[in-house]
Amino acid sequence: MSKSFRIKSLKQLEEQSNNSAELAIKTAKKLGADQAEVLLSIDSGLVVGVRKGDLETLEDHFDKSLAITVYRDFCKGTASTSDLSDKAIKEAVKNATDIAKFTAKDDFSGLPNEESIAWDYPNLNLYYPWLIDAEQATDLALKCESAAFKYDKRIVNSEGTSVSSHESLHVYGNSYGFVGSYPYSSHSISCSVIGKDKQAMQRDYWYSVSRDASDLQNIKEIGKIASKRTIARLDARKIQTGKVPVLFSAETAVGLIGHFVMAIRGASLYRKASFLLDALDKKVFPDWMEIHEQPHIVGGIGSAPFDSEGVRTKSRRLVEDGVLLSYVLDSYSARKLSMQTTGNAGGVHNLIVSTGDLNFNSILKKMGKGLLVTELMGQGINFMTGDYSRGAAGFWVENGEIQFPVEEITIAGNLKEMFQQIVCVGNDVDNRFNTKTGSILIDQMTVAGN
Repeated sequence: MSKSFRIKSLKQLEEQSNNSAELAIKTAKKLGADQAEVLLSIDSGLVVGVRKGDLETLEDHFDKSLAITVYRDFCKGTASTSDLSDKAIKEAVKNATDIAKFTAKDDFSGLPNEESIAWDYPNLNLYYPWLIDAEQATDLALKCESAAFKYDKRIVNSEGTSVSSHESLHVYGNSYGFVGSYPYSSHSISCSVIGKDKQAMQRDYWYSVSRDASDLQNIKEIGKIASKRTIARLDARKIQTGKVPVLFSAETAVGLIGHFVMAIRGASLYRKASFLLDALDKKVFPDWMEIHEQPHIVGGIGSAPFDSEGVRTKSRRLVEDGVLLSYVLDSYSARKLSMQTTGNAGGVHNLIVSTGDLNFNSILKKMGKGLLVTELMGQGINFMTGDYSRGAAGFWVENGEIQFPVEEITIAGNLKEMFQQIVCVGNDVDNRFNTKTGSILIDQMTVAGN
């Protein structure tokens, strides 16, 4: 198989995969399953990594997998295989059926309701093959790294530059008779370098990712930005402990919204392990804030026509006027909570956070004095209480302007309070992520330094 599915072979590949999914379901029924579902994926990819002008990594893969889940008297069995021959598929189904004989009964298990399945789903144009070979990818990576070294003589080392191209075919089928499939692609270029000034050394990076390789950022610009960010961090220092405004850059603000999503996931809620338990229809953000899910953006990084249970995805409001309107549920958690699935088995799809009119520099001026966070370390988050404490690096800001880089500090607060204390969201949206948000300014957090 070539590194790309190629347009000519894609339809054939989809047809073969759909037939394999149907075979698995048919076999499960013959073996006595009440319900069954199958997830089949085919992945093709190329990854090239260089460091200091030399080729360091070359990966070229083509992987196939099929996972079958059967339900019998509310007992669940799952098995998988990387061999998609008819014989291997039938053997995997038998294994799943045998496993179901020994698992405990769970009245909440099973397929989603039939009416929620995406019987008609849109083509979101998520597949853009990049016909690049290892030699061409290596050349791009070398040019990117070269641009990084040329940017400033203080760039003294490299942690590597990589070019990757991935294509996948996603197939889901179940015993209702539904089989859905769609191809998608993801391509990226990344560069990480090390800078040195006096006795200090710092590292930073930059990358670009897109479904369509033609939308990737210019390779030389990626290298220059990686170096610029690294140089900006040289001569970093600590700051005094205190309570100050904190501005999360757009790329770190994505993590804040991620914590919110984690807190409203069904699994967190039915386990009563969330600081937003029973927060539905309550104000959790400032009055002006909105968060929408838009899974059908054509070519979107987080787009999907149906979730990993075959449930139709749809645009919806999670937060409006600061009020939480919906949770993030798959069919299992929905049943546990006596609710309906929201089409989020496998996660959310293209979260759009409302932004204001202020760009990044305007928000710095609005903050006046405080901490700009550009990197976070550690996982110091208690989702039961919302307590938040993480290592951080960034820049100290005074008079609305960046003064010097900062490192070896910790920022702390409580997520429930932090969400309520959001002052504004910038229009500097970072489109590389499934969550689209600009930088987020929090009114006050504890910063631990000297």
